[in-house]
Amino acid sequence: MRALLKDNRGFALILTILVISLIVMLTLQFNVSMRTDLTSSVNFKDGVLLNAIARSGFNCAMGLLAEDGATNEFDSLNEMWAQSEGFSEISGSMFEEGRFMVEIADLSGRIQINQLVDMNGEVITAQRELLERFLGSEEFGMEPDAVVTLVDAIKDWIDPDDEVTRFGAENGYYGSQEKPYSCGNAPLEFLSELLLIRGMTKELFYGTKELPGISGYLSVCGDGRININTAPPLVLKALSEGLDDEMVEEMLSYRMDKKNDLVNPNWYKGIPGLGDVTIDPSLISTSSSCFEIKSTGIKDSMRKVITGKITREKGSEVRILSWKIE
Repeated sequence: MRALLKDNRGFALILTILVISLIVMLTLQFNVSMRTDLTSSVNFKDGVLLNAIARSGFNCAMGLLAEDGATNEFDSLNEMWAQSEGFSEISGSMFEEGRFMVEIADLSGRIQINQLVDMNGEVITAQRELLERFLGSEEFGMEPDAVVTLVDAIKDWIDPDDEVTRFGAENGYYGSQEKPYSCGNAPLEFLSELLLIRGMTKELFYGTKELPGISGYLSVCGDGRININTAPPLVLKALSEGLDDEMVEEMLSYRMDKKNDLVNPNWYKGIPGLGDVTIDPSLISTSSSCFEIKSTGIKDSMRKVITGKITREKGSEVRILSWKIE
């Protein structure tokens, strides 16, 4: 009997220890689960907040562009939309937590790649020569033959037919690759499609440590007329064979002087030394219709980025073309 009691007491002790261990384990697991749920809840809340802040910044930028289109005859880098740091800095006063940072890029100041051909797929000579001068810039390090080959291939990619243009490429070339694919035979929807075209490399598109990439100077939207008031130096120089680096610097200085009239796209002819320079009128404008907005919602070290392309029509009417959240 005594031995049995001893055994029962021993069993009870072991059982008690097991129960206590189980309770401790469950308590610890519950605490871990609660902390995980709490962290997830906080992260979700912050994500929603950052998304709302980024959207607010994007909408503010759209409103700024709409107001500018309704009140100004031309667009330049002296205007408020081009200096968005101002309202980005005061955005913190709009929210209890966080702020936004907005950047607006004028896509009409870039070379509009889809305008290389007309509605019938025929090459537009002025646009072709512009693109060849641009790609031939020493900054990109391309050989003349490579420039011609790439332009031909771009033309073939965006025209509707399957006829090879000189040194270009159509389905016969793309279908013979290790991983075959079809030629676009349509306007580019996204600029990154250029990476599919014969002669285009990642180094040329994105740039390297030594050389700039071409992607920052091109756009897939627009009517082909480049805003001479906002175009970057490499694009300005490509507008005419008669322009050199010194002349481009003069143009940059002239258009940043708020006293100068930039309504007429021929304003460059009023600059000393540029009177004999001629830019094809079909290539230039002083107003913009396509923009890219990048709005970043910021809270402490967290970020949420919204990037979108918009078009501005009939002065103040703005419409979103594409949109992505990162």
